[in-house]
Amino acid sequence: MYWFSGSLYQVGSSLKCNLLPEVPRGFCGVVQNETLEDTHVEPEPDGVVEDHKVKPLYEKPVDFTKIDINLLPTVMIIGRPNVGKSALFNRLIRRREALVYNTPDDHVTRDIREGLAKLGDLRFKVLDSAGLETEATSGSILDRTAGMTANVLAKTQFAIFMIDVRSGLHPLDLEVGKWLRKHAPQIKPIVAMNKCESLHNGTGSLAGAAAESLMLGFGDPIAISAETGLGMTELYEALRPSVEDYMLRVLNGTIIYTSLFPDSCTQNNSSTQDVTSPEDDESKLPLQLAIVGRPNVGKSTLLNALLQEDRVLVGPEAGLTRDSVRVHFEYQGRTVYLVDTAGWLQREKEKGPASLSVMQSRKNLMRAHVVALVLDAEEVANARRSMTHAEVVIARRAVEEGRGLVVIVNKMDLLSGRQNSALYKRVKEAVPQEIQTVIPQVTGIPVVFTSALEGRGRIAVMHQVIDTYQKWCLRLPTSRLNRWLRKVMGRHSWKDQSAQPKIKYFTQVKARPPTFVAFLSGKKTLSDAELRFLTKSLKEDFDLGGIPIRITQRFLTFSNIRGTSTPSLGERLPSLKLWGSKEGHLN
Repeated sequence: MYWFSGSLYQVGSSLKCNLLPEVPRGFCGVVQNETLEDTHVEPEPDGVVEDHKVKPLYEKPVDFTKIDINLLPTVMIIGRPNVGKSALFNRLIRRREALVYNTPDDHVTRDIREGLAKLGDLRFKVLDSAGLETEATSGSILDRTAGMTANVLAKTQFAIFMIDVRSGLHPLDLEVGKWLRKHAPQIKPIVAMNKCESLHNGTGSLAGAAAESLMLGFGDPIAISAETGLGMTELYEALRPSVEDYMLRVLNGTIIYTSLFPDSCTQNNSSTQDVTSPEDDESKLPLQLAIVGRPNVGKSTLLNALLQEDRVLVGPEAGLTRDSVRVHFEYQGRTVYLVDTAGWLQREKEKGPASLSVMQSRKNLMRAHVVALVLDAEEVANARRSMTHAEVVIARRAVEEGRGLVVIVNKMDLLSGRQNSALYKRVKEAVPQEIQTVIPQVTGIPVVFTSALEGRGRIAVMHQVIDTYQKWCLRLPTSRLNRWLRKVMGRHSWKDQSAQPKIKYFTQVKARPPTFVAFLSGKKTLSDAELRFLTKSLKEDFDLGGIPIRITQRFLTFSNIRGTSTPSLGERLPSLKLWGSKEGHLN
């Protein structure tokens, strides 16, 4: 006997009872896996059911490259400051994402960074943490980073405890070991002796450092060099057994009964792919959102408000964020990648963590799809102007790079109250008008007024960001554009018929951002005023405010068509020649 949505099925000569949820037709059921020997299903009187053997889906070795990233285990890198945690993080993810700078008296990393580690054929999520100092003053930056590390460590499965082999076992290493036993007693970390490139195995220095590290009580250490890649094979061999056993427990904990419903999952997937068009797929791609602005305007607080959790470090100190923190979350069925950048300052002459942070912020602005420029409402009210020079530079840089732009006026709670009601109203009226004056290249820039500290305006911010992203990915059919072009050229008052530009047809060649081509006849190009007219008409008629639009001109000449027949559909026009092009640099 077997009921797919029931709770009783017969295996051999015994009955197994298992509560299963009701599964609609056309969907796969997910139930707890049980290892059963010599299992078969007895045939019903009115039909024959083939035997089904139930066994674990996964066995060693595990192919980590085919596992969903959400199922992968998490490995956290911990240790005292300046032992090379960020260098190892960059080595594992194979990119230079985390800032690395030799600052013995300062802390470069302050937030938790997440990445996908690729160590041979091993895949896992790796976290870079701030340096731990257990004797930090209560309420200080170090104390807050330690609290954040403890909260995240409670959710991880494995840890790498890094020490500096050149300085030997530091007293602070022992304190970090005690801290780790207190906050994560279930984790037995792997001790990694970093910066061993100058030492050689077999000498007294390396052997003595290994013997000294046994005082931590976490087993034999491994010698690595995060800077040169030395010892990555030993780290792989130390991580592989534990990570593989964990993945087997996770993967064999559930079974998708594709054998019982052989066609339901494939049919469901194929039908979804048939309905979805390429244009819809482009707008459904993961959204890259960069939060930029000057220091201490509330960028990190805004990211925590959007995520509804304390993901990054916040506080009254200016310049608290150094690393650009990239996190992802799901919003209304859409994957959104948020990047919290460091405060945007003029590049300093001397090199240091602040200069590296600015360079990293500019790099993330160029990678983003939509840029959220955060302003301080209190500073706007006191200065009686919406944007400073640095903020204008950020906005124009985003427009020049072809990114969507959303302006967020934060800290509106500081203007609340009866005594500030007139100022509150004046700020809401003046800011959109002044922004349009300062950034005339893009019209209709959305402005959202929020209070990230109180959590107000979170939904409005995401609504405007997604709306801007959909406009940024918009593709318009050529037939619709040419119908629009005839109406636009007809309603414009030209000085005379000869002054009207002869545009044969108008088409969109790419999206992200929308880029159009105007094919002209003759040798007369569109003037800057005519390009501005077309750009403004596109934004007004198709609701494309807040994104840059690019228009390129191309010229056509028709010759040698006398006495020739019209080519059939699909043939190449021999008389059509593209002899020049000019791009309108109007966003």
